[in-house]
Amino acid sequence: MTELQRLLAAYDACRAAGRACALATVVEVEGSAYRRPGARMLVTDDGQLTGAISGGCLEGDARQRARQALQRRQPALVTYDTSDEDDPRHGLGPGCQGVVRILLEPLDFQDPDNPLELLRGFARHPEPAVLATVIRLAAGQAIADLGHRLLLMPNGLLRGSALDNPALAAQLRKDADQALAQDQSLIREYATLPDGLARVFLEVLRPPLRLCVYGAGNDAQPLVRLAASLGWHVTVVDGRPRQAAPERFPEAAAVRVVPLGEVPEQPLGADYAVLLTHNYAYDLAVLQRLLDAPTPYIGLLGPRTKATRLLEELTQVEPDAEARLEGRLHSPVGLNLGAETPEEIALSITAEIQAVRQGRAGGMLRLSDDPIHARPTHVGATEGKAPSAEAKPRYRHVVVTEPSCAV
Repeated sequence: MTELQRLLAAYDACRAAGRACALATVVEVEGSAYRRPGARMLVTDDGQLTGAISGGCLEGDARQRARQALQRRQPALVTYDTSDEDDPRHGLGPGCQGVVRILLEPLDFQDPDNPLELLRGFARHPEPAVLATVIRLAAGQAIADLGHRLLLMPNGLLRGSALDNPALAAQLRKDADQALAQDQSLIREYATLPDGLARVFLEVLRPPLRLCVYGAGNDAQPLVRLAASLGWHVTVVDGRPRQAAPERFPEAAAVRVVPLGEVPEQPLGADYAVLLTHNYAYDLAVLQRLLDAPTPYIGLLGPRTKATRLLEELTQVEPDAEARLEGRLHSPVGLNLGAETPEEIALSITAEIQAVRQGRAGGMLRLSDDPIHARPTHVGATEGKAPSAEAKPRYRHVVVTEPSCAV
């Protein structure tokens, strides 16, 4: 189950019980932080938590402030500074060395465009989308309210309270296309009215990774379990009905029996693929079928000699096969973790898939000079206005911004 699915389940339980709840969302990070912008946590009126916005250092204080927001029935922006190691207040002293801004919002069950309902709408579509959220307002006549949102889908669907401002919605739509094209979240400032300025977090929402596991042997079971625990959508395919049985893979979204002769007729998708069939002829047929698939990752279990032989035989019928698989075929599959047991091999494979998905090399973090997490790109104000002259303050742990306050 994905984090979003857990949040929606908790939200639905609150709605069914008539229990008030609030959403805490990481909307901006300066420096280092445990969670990136877009991390969310649901807080009930009695203090129950679902999800996480940090490694545990912010949850306690955020819970109290979320309950205060519920009492006031107003959103608030809270800024935490975890970079001051000499001040242990709030338990934030030896933290992540960063500034984290959290948007706290009471959820209105009657509002079809509240944050979680918008996210539910995204979850029903298997394509990336952008969720634009107003996270700060400048002094003067604001062009939107704190927490106003717009969900922008690739098919042109628009939902959200930010539609009340057509000029702002048009600019958000343009920048959402840029964020999707770059697969990179943005933080941007918009000025469409005299003295009005809004800071907006354009968050790229990615659907769960889709993984197709070819082969339903015993070694596929821990891979399916681990992948499903990460929230991935997993399909198992095998030609043996006794092996490809749903009861053997309860975590899989689908289990399909596909005989060898029917492999060439299988529909093509962008799913990541792992070949664990232990059957040379089946591997060859699947590889040939995947030549035309848009899948960015094909993991092949077995030694290098097996991959070499498969490519040589495949090239006899598809002369450009090796070129078409360049950069996509990973064999031997997995990261070099010294894996031996099926569970260890599953860890190695899922780790490699995660690295490929994020465009990372998969090495040890202590040997890398790159940031652990990619951060949203900050862009200045639109409509010919210069970026806000707001200085970057050295916040001391907690600063709360009510919706009516200038920041």
